[in-house]
Amino acid sequence: MNTVKWSAIGIGTKNQEGNWLEIFYPKDLINLDSNIIEEASKFSADDFETPLDLSKEIVKELSTINLNDYLSDSSHLVMIVLREDKKIESVPEAYLKLHLLSYREVKPNSINLDNIFAMLPTVAWTSEGPKDPDELPEIIKDRKISGSQIHVYSLDKFPNLTDYVIPEGVRIADSSRVRLGAYVGEGTTIMHEGQINFNAGTLGKGMVEGRIAQGVIVDEGSDIGGGASTLGTLSGGNDLVISVGKDCLLGANSGLGISLGDRCIIESGLYLTSASKVEIIDDNNQVLKTVKAEELSLKPDLLFIRNSLTGSIQCKERKKDVNLNEDLHSNN
Repeated sequence: MNTVKWSAIGIGTKNQEGNWLEIFYPKDLINLDSNIIEEASKFSADDFETPLDLSKEIVKELSTINLNDYLSDSSHLVMIVLREDKKIESVPEAYLKLHLLSYREVKPNSINLDNIFAMLPTVAWTSEGPKDPDELPEIIKDRKISGSQIHVYSLDKFPNLTDYVIPEGVRIADSSRVRLGAYVGEGTTIMHEGQINFNAGTLGKGMVEGRIAQGVIVDEGSDIGGGASTLGTLSGGNDLVISVGKDCLLGANSGLGISLGDRCIIESGLYLTSASKVEIIDDNNQVLKTVKAEELSLKPDLLFIRNSLTGSIQCKERKKDVNLNEDLHSNN
């Protein structure tokens, strides 16, 4: 058999037409033993180039792993084997890659997520589990007639991270603001206004009170202040992948459109885009030259401020470290 890059067995939900809505991959059923793949491959005509639905008969044949515990009247099993990291072509593929990110098996921007929006259906995430939005009006009517209630939490292509994966050593104050596919490093604290999109996240301890957009990676020791925003790559024409170095601080309501090196600070309320004109100043606050902000990308030990008299963005070398509260980020 060809080399296997990733393999997994998942438990999913289908709509009335038999189309996948979502898949959950238990961590112990990811990257299967090669014997299991060999044994199951006889049931797939195309050798797992597409996901394989696992009937109860097939499950019985997979004697090297007990899958019967995962079966119920409302559950469906799927087996998938990816031999290369190519664009996404199915719902099971999309959910496997999102799980790999949130299980910290791969880091953001390291796997191919092309076509993910085209493949993921919009799902009604409800108190009774995932539902097809087209089927929801009838379900709501039936519940009203019976005197019961179904709560619809969101209509979205992505579920909440914590409905599928519980990362070790983190705190998340409002789980609705962190999507499946977020990479949340151990020691991270995400406060109520903090938000992390899929294919984005933190590499270690840190504070998130602002928005980490798709594709953005924040290194350990950094603080994304309340209301602060990072510029992602999903909309607005931005094709620059943003990162934040170690021990950085984005002040409250600030914005970032370039990558920061280690130990940098952006003043509260200052939005820094790649095209922003920045005055470089010395220790005496004298202007040395003016550059575009993109020229300062990834440079360490910088302080970005706005001159209160002229309104210009200025940058100077900084010497004081940003220190997080160690007790706050010990999330045991």
